[in-house]
Amino acid sequence: MDNYQLYIGGEWVDGDAGIYEIVNPATEAVVGEAPQASVAQSIAATEAAAGAFDSWSRTTPDERAALLERVAQLVDERSAELVPLVQSETGATYRVAKTMQVPQVAARFRRYAAGALESRIIPLEPAIMPTTALAPGGIISAVGHRAPVGVVSCITSYNFPIVNMAGKIGPALAMGNTVVVKPAPQDPLAVLELVRLFEEAGFPPGVVNAVCGTDIPASEALVSSPHVDMISFTGSTGVGRRIGEVAGGDMKRLLLELGGKGACIVFDDADLKAAIGGIASVWGFHSGQICTAPTRVICQRGVYDHLVAGLTQAAGHMKVGDPLERDTVVGPVITGVHRERIEGYIQAGRDEGATVAVGGDRPDLERGFYVNPTLLVDCTNQMTPVREEIFGPVVAVVPFDDEDEAIAIANDSDFGLYSYVFTKDTGRAWNVAKRLRSGNVGINSLQRNHEAPFGGFKQSGVGRDGGSFGLWAYSELQSIVWPG
Repeated sequence: MDNYQLYIGGEWVDGDAGIYEIVNPATEAVVGEAPQASVAQSIAATEAAAGAFDSWSRTTPDERAALLERVAQLVDERSAELVPLVQSETGATYRVAKTMQVPQVAARFRRYAAGALESRIIPLEPAIMPTTALAPGGIISAVGHRAPVGVVSCITSYNFPIVNMAGKIGPALAMGNTVVVKPAPQDPLAVLELVRLFEEAGFPPGVVNAVCGTDIPASEALVSSPHVDMISFTGSTGVGRRIGEVAGGDMKRLLLELGGKGACIVFDDADLKAAIGGIASVWGFHSGQICTAPTRVICQRGVYDHLVAGLTQAAGHMKVGDPLERDTVVGPVITGVHRERIEGYIQAGRDEGATVAVGGDRPDLERGFYVNPTLLVDCTNQMTPVREEIFGPVVAVVPFDDEDEAIAIANDSDFGLYSYVFTKDTGRAWNVAKRLRSGNVGINSLQRNHEAPFGGFKQSGVGRDGGSFGLWAYSELQSIVWPG
């Protein structure tokens, strides 16, 4: 778009609160100007979604599947336009933008086009009920029915703007809900382009709406609006808590995917090449701006020095620089303010007794919000950069002696999103995984299974999505009972 606008009730409109600049994190140049929604416009978007809900929720699964499949096709067709926009907004490396930021969007819409056709009925055994003062006895049949929630506010983080949004919009629409889309303020432009594809695909007015901006009251209106039934949010724990406070008064449904401080337990019998390679692969991935990263490595003392040496060596192969250069591994972080936040955590580690084994500074580049991959060693689990989510290319290593100590250290955290266990003894790994207070546990691998339920324990969130669990998340469970 030459002029980015909000999308409310099938109409593109300017933001009542003006515009603001979107900055390329690598060059600090202006990518484009985003519209600022007012509180009234946020409420209007939720009202439009509420008005469209009844008719949309009664469309057939085949109709919803066909429209979602059409969006997937349009994403594929516009990939050459979307990739450079997403790359310039996020600062992602060219490889990440081309292979993960955009193709996964089409894949998610195709998954939920198929998901729209999944049965909503859960069969139950009939019950033999005695006659009571309430009703005659007999054979009573029942089913569980997954009904749409209603209007869903979809609010996402900046690291994977259109992938995260596709993971919310897809299952929500497949289940018959209507949505209001609110991308992160740092990089909303590609999400607005994505919403245009819904219009082109033929979605009825009001089914998909989009607002954006930096104004907190306008964002809170998407939670407090009486027209909203559910909030699906990916982002920081602090914001998630505030959403919970605002939504709780009206008993709105919540799906919150919040912060992480991934524990990666490395036993002394582990395949260290695999462990070091796995940790290193996500250490600098998207400049560490990923919630599933194993940023808290808990290593048995027998292999501690070996692992630290391996990670130190790996850092030397992580080229930091222009994300458009094909051999760049680590690009910039999203803003200058966020870079300063990361640097503050590194300094806190120094002040509390950690040793910076590698990194801890900025690369010698004229422009861009860069931080060198940083490895903190000689750490304890009580240090600030070990306990708090940094969301940058920083890994801390904590030693342990035995299995129980490793589990105790891993569980001594406010977070519980994604943890990992590396050991050649897969039986031990299984038993350790079950004791970890973490929503997801990887054994000897950092690979994901997108059909598995995804979400966190403790301060890492509420609810689960992924695969068919994503469809369940955007539904209410209804019981329908009748005499057999």
